[in-house]
Amino acid sequence: MNPGEDSSKFEIVSAREFSAPRERVFELFSNPDHLMHWWGPNGFTNAFSEFDLRPGGRWRFVMHGPDGAEYPMEKEFVEVVSPERVVLDHLGPMHRFRMTMTFADLAGRTGLIWRMLFEDAEEAACIEGFLHAANEENFDRLEDYLAKLA
Repeated sequence: MNPGEDSSKFEIVSAREFSAPRERVFELFSNPDHLMHWWGPNGFTNAFSEFDLRPGGRWRFVMHGPDGAEYPMEKEFVEVVSPERVVLDHLGPMHRFRMTMTFADLAGRTGLIWRMLFEDAEEAACIEGFLHAANEENFDRLEDYLAKLA
């Protein structure tokens, strides 16, 4: 980003409030046995090959689309502060961005905020509509999974 540039042009933010304590919502992200059940948009499934939740750790997996397409993903964890925050770099292959996930304690509920900071404003603008919709579906799946476990 160049000095004086507006970072909001590069950032996509999604947020939702969940009816569960922050520690529980964080657990459903930090435990791959749970995460694999709700991560991704509707109709997608996941095959995790690596999930090392620590700074410098990798998260490698393949998302299987409802149309049979496969999307290999690789992420590197930058910061992990349980149960408050996870920062990771999405390394591609399709898009590159830094994602900050904030788990806010709301007196027994959780505010979850995803901030995706892109290196390129044009790339962010190109996928912003898709990404907002996909993130909402992802939050819906998390909400459904929380209800299933209750």
